[in-house]
Amino acid sequence: MFTKSTKKGRLFLGLCASLIILVAGCGNNEETADKESVASSTAESAEVVASASISSKPEDLVMGLSEEGGWIFAATDDITLTEDLVVAGTFYDKDDKSADIYRKLALYAQDEDRKVTAEYTLTVPTIIVESPNFKIENGTVVGDIVVKAEGFTLANSTVEGNVTFDSQELMDASTFDGETITGETTVAK
Repeated sequence: MFTKSTKKGRLFLGLCASLIILVAGCGNNEETADKESVASSTAESAEVVASASISSKPEDLVMGLSEEGGWIFAATDDITLTEDLVVAGTFYDKDDKSADIYRKLALYAQDEDRKVTAEYTLTVPTIIVESPNFKIENGTVVGDIVVKAEGFTLANSTVEGNVTFDSQELMDASTFDGETITGETTVAK
């Protein structure tokens, strides 16, 4: 059996321990918030690289459409790049290797019914397309596009610049659906 003084002592120690934990927790809120913010940012960046990339950050776009990226990059706002964008690597629709080879740049937002609710602009000196079956859907590209891979598609997009194909065969294998190109569409000489 505990005496009154033992009970008071344990109560006092418990109160002290609680107070220490409370003070330690409160004193580190700013540091904890910073650590949580960094962890959240890191997790978001890792997620962008590991799965379908969805972002408005230029560095995410460059990574998302590189050989280490994914099958799709979806912009969430206008993006400006100061250097050329190289779209490289072979990918499959929805990362399913039993599906068709496919790569997509989505310059739009959509609602749950897949209705386009916003379109975005990618400003870039040149997009160099090295991925087969690469599709730019909706939105505007301000800059030139050089196509070096088969199956290029522009769907409901505007290109404020030139589209140049490395060969006539690549141009013939391309699809244009509701696009506007303000510059020239040519085959490289």
